[in-house]
Amino acid sequence: MKDLSFEQKQNLYNYLSSFITEERKAKLDLNITLRTKHITVVLEDIYQPHNASAVLRSCDCFGIQDIHIIENKNPYAINPDVALGSANWIDIYNYKSNSFNTPECFESLKKKGYSIVATTPHDNSCFIEDLDITEKTALVFGTEKNGLSDYALKNADKYVKIPMYGFTESFNISVTAALSLFYLGGKMRKAHVDWNLSEMEQIDIKIKWIKQSLRDGELLEKMFLKS
Repeated sequence: MKDLSFEQKQNLYNYLSSFITEERKAKLDLNITLRTKHITVVLEDIYQPHNASAVLRSCDCFGIQDIHIIENKNPYAINPDVALGSANWIDIYNYKSNSFNTPECFESLKKKGYSIVATTPHDNSCFIEDLDITEKTALVFGTEKNGLSDYALKNADKYVKIPMYGFTESFNISVTAALSLFYLGGKMRKAHVDWNLSEMEQIDIKIKWIKQSLRDGELLEKMFLKS
């Protein structure tokens, strides 16, 4: 499909759309306009499947399209009872080919123009409400027990924390991610930045979504391409 022109992809999407209801198509067409890659989420070596899955769910709910999963010591697994199908609607990028995969992820994100923002109660952290959201932002979350790796902390461009007023040292990762995306996502949508997906990104994602909505999505796509 990557070799198709935008017009050909649009024709494919229109063809696949004929197999779903108008209401379903309208929801896909609306939701894609609310998606963004301006903010992305990075999970470094998360070992609690329920917390990692809850972050996926929050990303979908707040319109975050990409999530990057770094597996160093801990394999990543989705808890379907927590994720509730959210993995079907977002794009997940896994980094697990090396013994330590954080550098590969960071280098890839920086090449795409992202500012790496470590979520940590670091001495130099700014509060989340003060974070500049005009540039592409990759929010990095670590484990509750050990936090982010030394590499992640040393190679982050910025540090951010959420204000706390109680005795407990920190929120759990899923709550931290949800609060961060709620605040920064709202701030981004009000800012004068181009946070929307490109037309090509939108059609690619809509085709992926609609294929997942159909029992024979892959087969229907092959039939269309042959014709």
